[in-house]
Amino acid sequence: MQHGIYIYNMKLEDAIKSNRFISEKQKATINVLYTGYWLKTNYSANLKKEDLTVEQFNVLRILRGKHPEQMCVKDIGSRIIEKSSNVPRIIDRLVTKKLAKRITSKKDKRETLVSLTEKGISILEKANVLTGEVTNGITYLSEEEAQTLNELLEKMRMENP
Repeated sequence: MQHGIYIYNMKLEDAIKSNRFISEKQKATINVLYTGYWLKTNYSANLKKEDLTVEQFNVLRILRGKHPEQMCVKDIGSRIIEKSSNVPRIIDRLVTKKLAKRITSKKDKRETLVSLTEKGISILEKANVLTGEVTNGITYLSEEEAQTLNELLEKMRMENP
């Protein structure tokens, strides 16, 4: 571990101690899953310095994108990266930490609106620096390579490429 960052400089086969793949497509799928976990582990280690989880960081970023407007919980949930996350619970923790505030909608009393606090903005700025360190420290790709990777990952998620 280096500065809170877990670095695994090894090929997939060495990391998972297997070189038996049905196909290159299967290997690519396992490689994407492994790499996603690897990135999340590194983000988590750095975000811990600000007492944030990756999911809380994601919600803060979503709220920042609409700031100073408020967002309903449903809209936050539709934008979150990890769809299985419990958005109301994440928001509860952010409210407890005074990073976000929650109010009842005046239009619809059943709807809860959420917005960032000044403390939330400040913590998010620090967290952005920390995640930037991870991104710059462990992704050894050029901008052109990153663009190619983005295109390939988006193609991978297409239903009918």
